[in-house]
Amino acid sequence: MITIQHEGKLSVVGMYGQLELADFKRFEEEVAGQIKASGQIDLLVDLRGMVGSTLDVALEELKFTREHAQDVGKIAILSESEGVAWTALLARFFVKARIRVFDNEGMAREWLEAQD
Repeated sequence: MITIQHEGKLSVVGMYGQLELADFKRFEEEVAGQIKASGQIDLLVDLRGMVGSTLDVALEELKFTREHAQDVGKIAILSESEGVAWTALLARFFVKARIRVFDNEGMAREWLEAQD
């Protein structure tokens, strides 16, 4: 399951349970629409309730990331998993976005709102 809210140029995404391809396709449509409307956006992605995803989601994520490598300025990921932190580090090789992993939403939002 996925939830998506848009707060200006910030898209807040919550992923819960097993992430399926239909969920990720919804994410793609919403974010692509937000990029078209606002230009470059930031993402706050909450993975604390996600238990996993299917292989087709991982492949679609790679495709989406390549297509929108310059459309996202910052990505704050909420997670308590060390594996997510390693994945975020690897993702830096494929996107221009600045990526950080947080375990506290308040701190993530502060970082997203800060002027660099």
